[in-house]
Amino acid sequence: MSSSTVPARVLVKEANWLGDIVMSLPALRAVRAAFPEARLAVLIKQELASFFDGAAWINEIIPYRVRKGLLHGLADRGRIARELRGRKFGLAVLLPNSFDAALWPFLARIPRRAGYARDARGLLLTDKTRPTSEILETHQVHYYLHMLRETLGVHGSPDAFAPDVHEPSRKRMRAFLARRRKRPDGPLIALAVAAAFGPAKEWPARSFARLVDLLAERHGAECVLVGAPNERRKAEEVIAASQAGAVVAAGETSVGEALALLSLCAGFAGNDSGSMHVAGALGIPTVGIFGSTRADRTGPLGARTRVIHKHLPCSPCLKRTCRYGHYDCLRLIEPEEVLAALRELKAV
Repeated sequence: MSSSTVPARVLVKEANWLGDIVMSLPALRAVRAAFPEARLAVLIKQELASFFDGAAWINEIIPYRVRKGLLHGLADRGRIARELRGRKFGLAVLLPNSFDAALWPFLARIPRRAGYARDARGLLLTDKTRPTSEILETHQVHYYLHMLRETLGVHGSPDAFAPDVHEPSRKRMRAFLARRRKRPDGPLIALAVAAAFGPAKEWPARSFARLVDLLAERHGAECVLVGAPNERRKAEEVIAASQAGAVVAAGETSVGEALALLSLCAGFAGNDSGSMHVAGALGIPTVGIFGSTRADRTGPLGARTRVIHKHLPCSPCLKRTCRYGHYDCLRLIEPEEVLAALRELKAV
């Protein structure tokens, strides 16, 4: 990109799921490095915006929401496009594949719009490419970087995935734990007991409950259950089945506070989830429990990570529910296996 075309204001449409945001961080940092003098803004779902509370290298966070219902949805989409148009961006980088992600910058008349030509949106893009069969078989962190290279000639490191912890949030989470913990002298292990994708990604509640008890019995550890508000029911199910009990944080923190909470933990174990990606990227010992999904594509990033996956003939199937109804890919994973992995990573 010549100096005459270097944009003064750059917009990045971030991914729509917490785990994808973590995996796209190297691409976002590459955009920052490629345009160091530009004003960098991130367009992101309102409920995910606090992820960037500690990211001082981003100039502006633009949270949005699109309500359900045709009329509300159209009104919200129009408002987003008008808001973007008023900011006079010179370049929009679109990390998600969705049609909306390309439509809003197009309607906002942002002159350059870079992204993958997928979801029937190719005509809305000025700088576009398609993923190769090879890139679709590698870890998703490379998927975003490939798009930047092919559309804008921007290169980045796949290792630049560490999120920024907001110190005021970390202070609040220390106070939260001080009020809730029953065994404050032992290691604190975070567990993500639910997953947004569906039951084919969720280790049984009874298995998590047994892990909670094993950690308490053998290592004096205490667990904190993290997750979104709609995952609190699963957390309470785990607590009801355990003897040792645990701190429930699911539904009680923002995304930014959950990030800060994970940074205070000695280790993490849980389903393939956004919390798993955050924990691995923070560098804490992280054990990911995989069922229907592919660890080679969406496994946790970071050197202190392990994946437990039963390589059954039917797995990974990439389905939300088990077509056979047995969920053996998850059911056959024993709590002792997860505990052993946490020990190997020196979480306990």
